Amino acid sequence: MAQTIEQKTHPVTEQVAALVEPVVDEMGVELVDVEYLSENGRWILRIYVDKPGGVTLDDCVRVSREIDDLIEVKDIFHQEYVLEVSSPGLNRRLKKERDFERVVGKTIRVRMITPIGGRRNFKGILHSFENGILRLRVEDDSFLLPYRDLDRANLVYEFKQS
Repeated sequence: MAQTIEQKTHPVTEQVAALVEPVVDEMGVELVDVEYLSENGRWILRIYVDKPGGVTLDDCVRVSREIDDLIEVKDIFHQEYVLEVSSPGLNRRLKKERDFERVVGKTIRVRMITPIGGRRNFKGILHSFENGILRLRVEDDSFLLPYRDLDRANLVYEFKQS
């Protein structure tokens, strides 16, 4: 599996990602993210998928049916959970190196683990991503941000005024 930003998630997310990624890849869909969290007293396994042009509801249903039995057979979970498969949305989370390569030229929001130039939060245009370094243009300044020190990053969808 491709390298991703370290995050504080439930340990089973990596296990689930490794299990389902080859299956969704074969279906022509990219595994974007896996979350396993408790919401309102119930456990939710949330799988985010995408493909060029975006995923449809039918794509999500197809992926859900394909991976549901696979996850059950592997007996990863020891409590009841709800499986949700969805699109990453407009402000999609950026985790994998290829996510950053794909959004060069677009506006992103980044939170760093350790401050760079006295700040941890940045919002700007990703000018380039090379050798593990994000070059982010923030107003009239440019910042070099090491990928390995990212805490969280996401694409910022900008609505066009007509």
